[in-house]
Parts: sequence; C-alpha cells; structure tokens
Amino acid sequence: MSVRRLMLAAMILGAGICLAQLRPRPGANPRAYGSGHLVQIEGGLVVNEDEIRTARETDSHSSGTPNWTNAPGFEEDVFTFTRVIFHSEPGPRLNRGRFRWLGWWVDYPDADLNLSYRLQQLTTIKTDPDARVVKLTDPSIFSYPLLYMEHAGYMNLNEEEVAALRKYLLSGGTLLVNDFWGSDEWNGFAAEIGRVLPGRAWSGLTTDHEVFKCVYDLRGPMKRLQVPTIQFWNRDQDPNDPNSPLQTIFRGEGSEEMHVRAILDDRQRMMILAIHNSDISDGWEREGENELYFQKYSEKIAYPLGINIIFYLMTH
Repeated sequence: MSVRRLMLAAMILGAGICLAQLRPRPGANPRAYGSGHLVQIEGGLVVNEDEIRTARETDSHSSGTPNWTNAPGFEEDVFTFTRVIFHSEPGPRLNRGRFRWLGWWVDYPDADLNLSYRLQQLTTIKTDPDARVVKLTDPSIFSYPLLYMEHAGYMNLNEEEVAALRKYLLSGGTLLVNDFWGSDEWNGFAAEIGRVLPGRAWSGLTTDHEVFKCVYDLRGPMKRLQVPTIQFWNRDQDPNDPNSPLQTIFRGEGSEEMHVRAILDDRQRMMILAIHNSDISDGWEREGENELYFQKYSEKIAYPLGINIIFYLMTH
C-alpha cells in the first residue's frame, strides 16, 4: 500500500493543474426487492449488490459519464475510486429517518466516474476508467488504499464487516465519508465507527489544515466549502448573509454548519476523514446538469477539495 501511495504522490506533484480546463460536458424512492440483494438506486436503476463490481457496469442517471483508456500494460498503475457497499438500519426509529431510505448508492455511478476522469484530466495521475464497488468482506479492499462511503448515517455493519474495516484501517488504509447530514446521522455513523475503532477520538479540522491547501488553496471560512444537494439548492442564497439558507429544505438538527473531522492512528496518520453537512459528491455527479451549479460548486469547491483530499490521504 505504501508503494501505491508514493507513486500517486509523485504523479500528483508533477501535475500541471489548471481549473480553467474544466468545462461541463453536454450532455422514486429506492427500495430493496424481496429477500435478495437487488436494490433500486437513483434514476430507477436496479443493481445486484452481490454481483456488481465496477461503477462502469451501471448506467448514468445524470448527464452521462466519460470514457477513457490507459496505455496497455499499465492498467494496474492507476488510482481506483473504490466505493463501499453497506446496509443501513432496516426500519425507522422515533424522530429519526427522514432520508433513511438513502443508501451507499447515492450519487453512484456518476460521481465515481466523473471524479476519476477529472483526476486524470487535471493531474498527471492515471485513474481506473471503471472505478470499483466492494463489500468490506471482500479481500480485495486491501488492494485499494482509499475507500469511500456515502450516506452512512444509518449504516449497520455486521461483526464480520466491523472486523474487516478495523483490519483495513489499522493496516494503513483510509476511509473517506461524505454527504450525511444532521446530528442524528452523525451520531449513528460515529456509533458504528466506535465499534470499528473503540477508544479512538474524532478531531475537528479547520481550513488551516494541510488538506485544504496541499494542492488547491481552499482556506477561509468553512461555510464557503459547503455544497448543497442540487435538488434542494437555494439559487438565491447570499453567501454574505448568515440568514440566507443554502438549501430550500431543513436537513435536521445540527445540519446547518459543515464539519470536517478525522480519526488518527498512533502515528497521527488519518484513518478516517468525514465530511459532515456538505454534498461535494453532487458537485461531481451533477456537473453537467446546471451551468451555474457547475461554476459555483463543481469547479470551485467539489473537484478542488476532492483532489486535495486524495492527494493528502495518499501522501500522509
């Protein structure tokens, strides 16, 4: 895993990055079926959690995803965006669960493939054109130094998954978590991570941390980095007015302010980085749907922050 990190660091550090290159490309409530592992995702698409292996196997539900190839013989010398399949709590709890039907598949596969493409476009790094989708019990997770989870506020891991994730993180792997909102979802997620890494404390990060300036300089008020879900985006929001809401709906108590938190190992390496109350993956997924959303959030926040995070986590 350390060799892959060093290779990635060298490729990114050699990058000639210019955000001016970015241009938009033209372009029902999910439910489980029966007792199997078929799940309906965004756009009405159905995937089999037991059979799906790559994001490329699933059709776009947004504005389409790019295709690219790498030089023959170098297919393994790439960064692979790797999304984790997990199950959420099966039933609602009192006063919880307005969006509990959302699961691991939110923003999939468009976010995965679009970010992978932009990484290859904006840096010298080569990326896997298919990305990956894995369960924590799949031994192949140890081939990927960074795993990604989305909408993990109601995540419910079994004992085998807890043990596998613990071993992965203590072996040098890193987990990135994004797009979950409010105190209830944070508490639910943090409780599951407490089973994985008992006794480990969360540290809050400010934008002075290296992760916010290692490639793109994103320092400043944290609220400037908060990305709204496009369906709830308040197009009339005034960023200079604290009373002007970012979104048109209320996402629950404790959802107003963006937080970035981390769990460190004994050598102060980040094992987990969690972005709470921001939907940067919508900036990847929805980049071709709205020109203004692309310019405000995809180009200025979502892609720069995504690239910073990958660079930092792969080199520290």
